[in-house]
Amino acid sequence: MAACSAVCSPRMITGVLLGCAILSEVTATVSLKASEGFSRLWPSVVVVVGYVVSFVLLAEVLKRGMPVGVAYGVWAACGVALVALIGVALFGERLTGVQVAGIALVIAGVAAIEAGGAT
Repeated sequence: MAACSAVCSPRMITGVLLGCAILSEVTATVSLKASEGFSRLWPSVVVVVGYVVSFVLLAEVLKRGMPVGVAYGVWAACGVALVALIGVALFGERLTGVQVAGIALVIAGVAAIEAGGAT
């Protein structure tokens, strides 16, 4: 991270940390299905490690000054949208029109939260 701090702004680093927190949470959540109720060892390990990493990174984002409402809103909304799309791609789950519209609203909500935080 020292090399990046010479070229990356603190805000950019915070955004990258939040992105990594989101990806860790999504990985853990998707692994819940693969763990089959924690009856399979390695997917269960991924669940626990993924959630721990996600919360540690989210805590670092908050420590760096991102407002909790923005950080948690983006983290949760992106997680919901990504998990739904991964469910379709990996597990053959189907989304109804209402669910697709809900995902679009989640994305719009994240954009609104980000736009509001930029002022």
